[in-house]
Amino acid sequence: MTYENILVSQNGHTQTITINRPNQLNALNKQTITELNDALNAANQDAETGVVILTGSGEKAFVAGADIKEFADFSVEKGRELAAQGQQLLFSFIENMTTPVIAAVNGFALGGGLELAMASHIRIASANAKMGLPEVSLGVIPGYGGTQRLAQLVGRGKANELIFTAGMISAEEAKNWGLVNHVCEPEEIMDLANELAAKILKNSGTAIASAIRAVNALYSEGGQKGFDTEVEEFGKCFGTADFKEGTGAFIEKRKPNFRA
Repeated sequence: MTYENILVSQNGHTQTITINRPNQLNALNKQTITELNDALNAANQDAETGVVILTGSGEKAFVAGADIKEFADFSVEKGRELAAQGQQLLFSFIENMTTPVIAAVNGFALGGGLELAMASHIRIASANAKMGLPEVSLGVIPGYGGTQRLAQLVGRGKANELIFTAGMISAEEAKNWGLVNHVCEPEEIMDLANELAAKILKNSGTAIASAIRAVNALYSEGGQKGFDTEVEEFGKCFGTADFKEGTGAFIEKRKPNFRA
């Protein structure tokens, strides 16, 4: 499929999806969300894709928010519909993908941009990145899962502070808060993302998919149900070819080959 607002490239088992609206600082509009859903859905169903790297074009921004012009005159009902559709098509969709997604945050990640990064499974940031949820300065709140995922990642107090002040934090602050995993120089971010992807690709794709479902269960189901999902997914692994390859390789003292 040909896209207008994103670029898709494949390098071995790693796919990179770049949001390509540099003149709008890669702001998310409806078309971009739809295109991202299509590309991510295709990647998730592609047996040859083991990791997706999500980033923004240019040096200034990962995604500097949503396209405010699209919803400035919305009614209450249209506002609800916007949030519900966006979460379904993109943000919750990414979180529940069984192919891991690495967000390479290269510059501003504000509003929907930070929400996009938080929906990804792993986040890395360039040293010049700035992150925040400025929605309350517009008389609205984060609507693409930001209030929920930020609190999960950094705790209620820090989430409240960032949301209530509509402020921004640096990449180093984000790392200290537990919001991002790694910080690097801007020119190194894609190398770092690909290094992480290479480490992931050495392991069982079916086991990683099970791990994603188990980790997500804690937040979507909570408490004992999260542990129950882990037990269920653990058991399922025993019926996979990857389990036979992994255990066989261990016994035979060789490296496993999960991607023949």
